[in-house]
Amino acid sequence: MKSDPLRQSHAIPGPAGLLEALLEMPRSEPPLALALVCHPHPLHGGTMSNKVVTTLARAFVDLGAATLRFNFRGVEESDGVFDSGRGEVEDAVASADWLRRRWPGTPLILGGFSFGAMIALRASARLSPLGLVTVALPVQRLDSAEPVAADLPWLLIHGAEDDVVALDDVVEWLNRIDSGPELSVVDGAEHFFHGKLAELKGIVMRYFEKIIGPVVPEERIDAEGFTRNIHS
Repeated sequence: MKSDPLRQSHAIPGPAGLLEALLEMPRSEPPLALALVCHPHPLHGGTMSNKVVTTLARAFVDLGAATLRFNFRGVEESDGVFDSGRGEVEDAVASADWLRRRWPGTPLILGGFSFGAMIALRASARLSPLGLVTVALPVQRLDSAEPVAADLPWLLIHGAEDDVVALDDVVEWLNRIDSGPELSVVDGAEHFFHGKLAELKGIVMRYFEKIIGPVVPEERIDAEGFTRNIHS
């Protein structure tokens, strides 16, 4: 049985103006967690409607989390202009703060895809979330000095056939940092996970169910064997 979330459009105050956002709620109240999901590169067509971003959001809603997607500054209805990743971190922090004000004391999870994965990673150093998921993390934009909490549960998902960020480069970068994530590699997946979104959702749900708790019965998961082709 699939979730039937409530959807609410919002305009969230950000440092460069209002940010267009979509809040998705599980039927159960209050939410067991909060989740913020960041989208890919604004200059390459990235928006909160991206299929990978939507898949991450659906996974968190199914886990009982109030889940917020938003458009970075300058994207669609969001105010401002692209700021090369600096202002976008501020957008993510402002969006997380908005969620936390709405549900004080509820644990936060951060997630992102590609450019959004980098933003989520950098925002995590300031937001101290319960957990982090980065999909197709663009490690070529990062260095070994990225601030990562040593005790932060962090899931890094990457496609074995990623043609934008090579898996070998990801492994090399992980070997240079002090605090690494749990790495899940999806066989046959390229950068945008075409045909692999069900597997992606399953990986996320199984990992964060251990962190949030056994929130939903197994029949809520809409496919079986998601991780058959996953190698850590």
